[in-house]
Amino acid sequence: MRKLIRYLLPFLFSTSAGAADLLDFCQALDHMGGRYTVCSFDPAKSNIRLYQWDHVAGKPYGSFEALSSALWRQHSFVTFAMNGGMYHRDLSPVGLHIENGVETNAISTGGGWGNFHMQPNGVFFMDGQKAGVLETSAYLNTNIKPDFATQSGPMLVINGELHPRFLPQSDSLNTRNGVGVSDDGKVHFAISENAVRFYDFATLFRDRLHTPNALYLDGSISSVDIPAAKRRDWWHPMGPIIAVVDRVPD
Repeated sequence: MRKLIRYLLPFLFSTSAGAADLLDFCQALDHMGGRYTVCSFDPAKSNIRLYQWDHVAGKPYGSFEALSSALWRQHSFVTFAMNGGMYHRDLSPVGLHIENGVETNAISTGGGWGNFHMQPNGVFFMDGQKAGVLETSAYLNTNIKPDFATQSGPMLVINGELHPRFLPQSDSLNTRNGVGVSDDGKVHFAISENAVRFYDFATLFRDRLHTPNALYLDGSISSVDIPAAKRRDWWHPMGPIIAVVDRVPD
């Protein structure tokens, strides 16, 4: 069913191994048996934002379509979007969520079940024109006050090392998406197009995208919106959304 719903995949992926160009900011990568869409942005040149609650409608956005419609009314548009962290049934964030410098949900440091609590988890944040990914305790120790932030888990890569609980022969396979920031400051968003292990997904960030820190965003609900590629995934209502936005020219 997923293959039937995800349109344009034959055009996005080459039939041979290696990378194929998608757009100026996206590429298709083959890595350790997995097929990935990777979209990369310079935060000094691109507006990377977090969204969750539609204040006009008085409810969560819940979908790429709703967010795009709301932004269009503000004379803005989405260049790229991805589900941006784990959430409860009411679509509220599980952990930290900051929009435009306002903390709408507190950081979570307690225990629990599920991937979010596979310690260490971490935070993706935007601070001015700089982006970062840090393990949660390291983020708290910096005492920064970012403009945008989302907490998720587990961390995929921590200071150049894979998360210690990932197993190279694990039989836990799922669609996965995540984010990392490379040493040159670029933000790399990746989503798998087939089911992959945590271990393999993490090595994509460490070995191919060269991100010393990378964060898992989610699994089976992993979705992207890439309007220029005529791709808009729709699996489930979603909570936080990370989006790269631009203004409609005057």
